[in-house]
Amino acid sequence: MRSTRSFGRLLDSPWPRSGAAVLAGALPVLAFPAPALWWFAYVALVPWIALARTAPTGRRAALDGWCGGLGFMVAVHHWLLPSLHVFIFLIAALLGALWAPWGRLVRRFLGGTPSPARASAALLVLPSAWLAVELVRSWQGLGGPWGMLGSTQWQVGPALRLASVGGVWLLSFLVVAVNVALVVLVSVPSSRVPAMASLIATAAATSAAYAWAPRADVDGRARIAVVQPGVYVGPEQRFAREETLTRHLAGRDVDLIVWGESSVGHDLGDRADLARQIAALSRQTGAEILVNVDARRSDRPGIYKSSVLIGPDGPTGDRYDKMRLVPFGEYIPARALLGWATSVGKAAGEDRHRGTEQVVMDAGRLRTGPLICFETAFPDMGRHLTEDGADILLGQSATSSFQHSWAPEQHASLAALRAAETGRPMVHATLTGVSAVYGPDGERVGPRLGTGASAAHVYDVPLAHGVTPYVRHGDWPVDGALLVLAVLGVTEGVRTLRPRRTGPEPLVPRARTARESPARPVR
Repeated sequence: MRSTRSFGRLLDSPWPRSGAAVLAGALPVLAFPAPALWWFAYVALVPWIALARTAPTGRRAALDGWCGGLGFMVAVHHWLLPSLHVFIFLIAALLGALWAPWGRLVRRFLGGTPSPARASAALLVLPSAWLAVELVRSWQGLGGPWGMLGSTQWQVGPALRLASVGGVWLLSFLVVAVNVALVVLVSVPSSRVPAMASLIATAAATSAAYAWAPRADVDGRARIAVVQPGVYVGPEQRFAREETLTRHLAGRDVDLIVWGESSVGHDLGDRADLARQIAALSRQTGAEILVNVDARRSDRPGIYKSSVLIGPDGPTGDRYDKMRLVPFGEYIPARALLGWATSVGKAAGEDRHRGTEQVVMDAGRLRTGPLICFETAFPDMGRHLTEDGADILLGQSATSSFQHSWAPEQHASLAALRAAETGRPMVHATLTGVSAVYGPDGERVGPRLGTGASAAHVYDVPLAHGVTPYVRHGDWPVDGALLVLAVLGVTEGVRTLRPRRTGPEPLVPRARTARESPARPVR
């Protein structure tokens, strides 16, 4: 008992409490890199929520939310440390502030001994507030939706079915709701009934989605080859290895060959010899080849990253220029103000230029929707390509700079979510690993090409058509969360502005002061 009280007094101190919040915020990230720890996401927020609910003041709860957000952002992007150095802590501190209102809401609804009604409201408000945070930080200029909490569920079958209904947003909502319910169940005995009801409802919703959500009906197959050259120093050596691996695909009856991001380091308008070499490979293999060019354009100013489809006669004219660039990696936001980042890390020395629209390419009998690297993290991009008629999604990536981190594994796992959301298979092709293919239900197809592997592999990819609820209805969990927060704001505003009623006059006579006392009679 004495040690528990000492620990409680320690957490009441500002700096130890802030450190505990940072560590609590970093805990959920353990569920990302280890596939066997997907379940950990459902309990990982419990320490953070428990800390914020016991904050002595609303301001302290907001600080707990901020510190936890800082810990979460540093942990989920820790593999960027070699590139950004100390700058990553500044970015994490800025983005971590998004969780300050969330921390305050935790105390508002769960602080003290909440009534069953207040605990029930917390089970709806707190997951909605978390979705609002993920929505804001998903803006490309703030770093994009890398590390959304729902993406920890990329290999859980029932969760993938839920993703087809409400996308990764629905998964994030349910993961937070389960964590809140567990905190209420453990810490608020008087509100255990709504907590148990929430857990039962979550299990029932998951079961219902698994049983009744539309399944992707396979109605065809395509043979897609992924070429992963491995680690090479320069573009010439890498191109030579890609050329050798692609030649080995001759006679394999391949429908399409996919190279990774930055697989061609020169603009094909300037290097017609490279275009002819790739066209010769297309004739030799009998398949069109989707390459990725990272170079200064010959027909317009600036550097672009572009997916280019090449057939037996050369470039087909189908080209997609990357639209959503990696902050600091491919451009520096407000370069005049933040350009100093190039002096402390490996930030972009020159901003790359953006494309203006997504493109669906006709590759033989397949309609393909290309995404370049960072773009596979955005749920809306895969959804729009599916709406435009894509039969298959193709992600081209390069993770050479982060070869010995968990970034390649995490990046490849996003393809499973995009496939499940859209009901379309997705191919994730990289230069150095991890390359993987997922079917229209999000289940992996064939082997992965691991980190550092140098190989070409042909995948027998199932094709499916039809429209998933997520593609049809879009980000409806986000709309629902914003509606919940809007209702909360109106309710709190009315409560604040409502005039206070004056109570009835007291029944006891008013006390007199010394000056009001009657004069004493003179004896």
